[in-house]
Amino acid sequence: MVTKNYPDWLKKRINLDDTYQETEKILKDLNINTVCQAAFCPNMGECFSSGVATFMILGNICTRNCRFCDIKNGDTEKVDTKEPENIKKAIKHLNLDHVVITSVTRDDLEDNGSKQFAAVLSAIKNIKAVTVELLTPDFKGNYKDIERVVNLGPDVYNHNIETVPRLYSKIRPQAEYNRSIGLLKTVKEINSDIVTKSGIMLGLGEKKEEVIDVMKDLRKVNCDIITIGQYLQPSLEHAELKEYIRPEKFQEFKEIALDLGFKAAASNPFVRSSYKAKELYFKSIKK
Repeated sequence: MVTKNYPDWLKKRINLDDTYQETEKILKDLNINTVCQAAFCPNMGECFSSGVATFMILGNICTRNCRFCDIKNGDTEKVDTKEPENIKKAIKHLNLDHVVITSVTRDDLEDNGSKQFAAVLSAIKNIKAVTVELLTPDFKGNYKDIERVVNLGPDVYNHNIETVPRLYSKIRPQAEYNRSIGLLKTVKEINSDIVTKSGIMLGLGEKKEEVIDVMKDLRKVNCDIITIGQYLQPSLEHAELKEYIRPEKFQEFKEIALDLGFKAAASNPFVRSSYKAKELYFKSIKK
């Protein structure tokens, strides 16, 4: 992370208590990646200390090179066939009741990684009292890959928009805004009972009206939950941070989101796509 003098509202104490260390050890012993560690999430200490983690499947090397992301890109790893069972073991060891599964993007695979998502979901779906959220890449918009995952019935299907359309060519050059919106639309068309979710970062130079337009686009495809957080520049090679957004502006966006019809919204500088995931899910199904 680029070292800067963060404003007071972005300073956070990291908790490295016994529960944090136990969680870290279990994940290491089972050879499980987490996006928390790979992307140096600012909430990692808080979540690990609560026995919560977002599991990252399909290795820790991404085939894309998004300008905001700190996950490595390059030559990918062989798909680990033991991964579904190891994640199942971790869930039981950590006594989790809400699980988030995400992945690096695997454009190199014929199925875009959808079969591994399906294998993991099949392994953990029948664990008693566990709800499952998937945070997937766009699968290149391939209907069969999306359908393969949706048909197994995750409780939440999350796919992040990340930024406004105008900035895609600079921030997500290998992604397409309409393809991402289309994925969320397809999920609802296949199974309207699945809760859908998306997230966006602020501080990359977007305008207020553009953020609201993204919210409206998400609501047009019946997206249920939105997360809005502050972009933090991982290194000098990453996209430049344009602005620190004040907490009251995040609150304003949350209110706008709820007025537009989102069933649940999280919006503050520390929000990431899987932060408070369980809380947001249960808020969304109470509506």
